[in-house]
Amino acid sequence: MNVYQAEIADIFIIEPKKFEDKRGYFFESFKQNDFNSKISSIHFVQENQSLSKKGTFRGLHYQLKNPQGKLVSVVKGKVLDIAVDVRKHSPNFGKSFSMEIDDINHTMLYIPPGFAHGFCVLSEYAIFQYKCTDYYDPADEFGIHWDDEDLGLSLPKSEIVISEKDQKLPKLKNIDREFLHN
Repeated sequence: MNVYQAEIADIFIIEPKKFEDKRGYFFESFKQNDFNSKISSIHFVQENQSLSKKGTFRGLHYQLKNPQGKLVSVVKGKVLDIAVDVRKHSPNFGKSFSMEIDDINHTMLYIPPGFAHGFCVLSEYAIFQYKCTDYYDPADEFGIHWDDEDLGLSLPKSEIVISEKDQKLPKLKNIDREFLHN
């Protein structure tokens, strides 16, 4: 795999080496020793998958007591993946990183603990998969509102489909920075 540092420190863009022939393709979607040597020695404890329709926005979520690093990929379709730095002492606090990822080039992103994460489905539907460095805890889930103008996100012009819970998330300027993860 080829690994590149994103514009925001600690986010990595991962491009797997894909082998194609008349039968189809093959690539290693995860290999612990390569990940350890190229990014960091990280232990994943949970893997999740979602199916979402076009225009669906999931996020922007983060946990405080048990912050999650995430290795994200798209099994089918295309999404705009978004990470926002919410590490209280980071020089990049409040800055966002976004990138389209899809099932054609199979690019993955590693987003470390201390980032709010979300994605918007650009294709008719998308199957989104991600590994996490800590367990999901519904009592420890926080977030940032998806259309916060301070984030400067370029979202699709189509209608956004979002959960009622995520619609109620606060803007970045209204989160209590005191309690954020270092």
